[in-house]
Amino acid sequence: MLYPLYVHKDPDSAYGAAFPDFPGCFAGSDELQHLPAAAQEAVEAHFHGQAEPIPAPSAPEDWADDERFQGGYWMLVEIDLSRVNAKSVRLNVSLPQNLVARIDSVAQARRMSRSAFLALAAEHEMRAGMR
Repeated sequence: MLYPLYVHKDPDSAYGAAFPDFPGCFAGSDELQHLPAAAQEAVEAHFHGQAEPIPAPSAPEDWADDERFQGGYWMLVEIDLSRVNAKSVRLNVSLPQNLVARIDSVAQARRMSRSAFLALAAEHEMRAGMR
């Protein structure tokens, strides 16, 4: 779905972007052409593990008078909602005990749950396999 993304750039800085439809969801990129991919990642991270419904897209015109979105410009970015994990599914897996201990150690160091770490690792491997 196409979502409005408010883009701004200060001199000597990266491009910053905000989704008015997803309060608190921000993306950034040094290069404008990489901003859509960064936006997709930001939305996936924003909704990861949450059960809340994903709002339908608004239009940039809906935000024209909002003081938070002045001085920049709008882009419409395609967000693949099938990649957004809005609802968790409980499953049972078996792993070697020493691997679970290492997973827990790394997840704790990153301040993540075991489930979040495993989901991130799986997404990473699936993206790497598609290259």
